[in-house]
Amino acid sequence: MSNPPLKPLAIRERLSEVRYEIRGELARRARDLEAQGRKLIKLNIGNPGAFGFRAPEHLQRAIADDMGRTDPYTHQQGLPVAREAIAEYYARRQHPDAHPDRIFLGNGVSELIDLALRALLNPGDEVLVPSPDYPLWSASTILNDGRPVYYRCAPENGFQPDPVEIEALVSSRTRAIVLINPNNPSGASYPRELLEKIVAIARKHDLLLLVDEIYDQILYDDATFQPVAPLAGDHPCLTFSGLSKVHRACGWRVGWAMLSGAAERIHDFRNALDLLGALRLCANVPGQYAIVAAVNGVDTISELTAPGGRLYETRRAVIEACEASEHLSLVKPAGALYAFPAVVGHAARGFDDHEFALELMNEEGVLVVPGSSFNVPYRNHFRVTLLPEASVMRDVFARIDRALARRAETAQKVVPLKPRNVA
Repeated sequence: MSNPPLKPLAIRERLSEVRYEIRGELARRARDLEAQGRKLIKLNIGNPGAFGFRAPEHLQRAIADDMGRTDPYTHQQGLPVAREAIAEYYARRQHPDAHPDRIFLGNGVSELIDLALRALLNPGDEVLVPSPDYPLWSASTILNDGRPVYYRCAPENGFQPDPVEIEALVSSRTRAIVLINPNNPSGASYPRELLEKIVAIARKHDLLLLVDEIYDQILYDDATFQPVAPLAGDHPCLTFSGLSKVHRACGWRVGWAMLSGAAERIHDFRNALDLLGALRLCANVPGQYAIVAAVNGVDTISELTAPGGRLYETRRAVIEACEASEHLSLVKPAGALYAFPAVVGHAARGFDDHEFALELMNEEGVLVVPGSSFNVPYRNHFRVTLLPEASVMRDVFARIDRALARRAETAQKVVPLKPRNVA
């Protein structure tokens, strides 16, 4: 007698709604190609260490000096000395209510985003999320039984959001507005006047502000950064940042969140964050010992983003390549570590971003992220990181332009059928 066939292990149904192509199917295909001996230029992840960057020496030294104290669990909110340093740092930037008891340390900002949404959402609650977004925001909303509702940050508007549209999307189930500033993937930086309007919407409709400011010091040319919490004042606002980008220490998994707003309004939410932090015991301890050195130490990012700096010159190479191409258009990134070009002209006819990313990897050895992975309705964009050397990026865009030229030539050869004569 034969055994009945084994059923596949069932998974959570809501995972079918989650997209994370930054490390998804294309990245898995890239690993397969590398296993076959192919050399790829992988521009899919903003991972400084993979491109030769190191965390600043004074941060490395801080961890090494305190390694002997890192064995025990620490408080669920994080090392007291680290939280005190973060609170003092935000106080210097005019953040209201900057106190260690309102600071939460996590295994990167990613974990803290998940904890915040888990503390906030009931099934069916809605979160206003930018489109394009960093897809972790959408995924965490979905996996915590919420519903992401997208407000457009349109390319034709420089990827700036429209406050009128944001307010029109508010419903009785809306709980929060997400802001990513500077934005990933577009590189847009939001001016104070725009942020004031969005804060006013949050205040009017009693919405929590969830503000991802992990790229706050990565700015180019004359771009400026305006933190949201000082504009929000006594209105509830949760600000996220960490060591991964400005301090090039992604693998250390050190992120933090600061909760501001009137005490009576945030009391229950603060306690919920504390409970969820306790359930995972604590965040990675060794990395926390670098926080004091990071927030009080020398500025090591500005030299990279100023003219002549590595990030600036790579960004310049991307801008110049897009300007020289008849197949590409680019809104110049004002901040962050990415560019988000659009495919235009003949090459854009019938263009599918995922199909193109696969073709580019197979034929030109370059891995990019399809733009639709960032929850946009259009399919003619892709994202690249600005972390390679400028010379590498010039070569990358020569390959991209070559691939797009082939597509444009094919599109021009297609002769549309003549309409039939109607009797």
